[in-house]
Amino acid sequence: MGAWDAGPFDNDTAADFCGDLDEAGLGEREGMVRGILALAADTAGDDYLESPDSDRAVAAAALVAAQCPGGEPVDSGYAPDEPLPDLVALRGLALQALDRVMTEPSELLELWEGPDGASWRTNVCRLRDVLRPQPPGEQLGLI
Repeated sequence: MGAWDAGPFDNDTAADFCGDLDEAGLGEREGMVRGILALAADTAGDDYLESPDSDRAVAAAALVAAQCPGGEPVDSGYAPDEPLPDLVALRGLALQALDRVMTEPSELLELWEGPDGASWRTNVCRLRDVLRPQPPGEQLGLI
């Protein structure tokens, strides 16, 4: 699987995707993130979602989540070094992509089955929580 840990950037495919983002022009980066998320989100529920597409989608969703309220900063050495545009508008698409990654048939979900995958599943659930729309009162800190 080319993974060395359970974080969104802790695998060869995600690291390569982030390298591609760094090599792209600033004006291309949002489209690259959108394209990866759409690829995963648009995979029909009965079509098999391949692991490389899922790895890239999880990394892209983590980049979006990092820009959302409550999102954790991206501090991986394998994440993009170059600045990213505002990705918050991709929040819903990122959530759809993660939901698809976590729905069978998904190769990445299969690879992280069992007790060894608990930290990976926890990381993806944290990203999903950040990406979920918040009730209006909660956004303003009124709740």
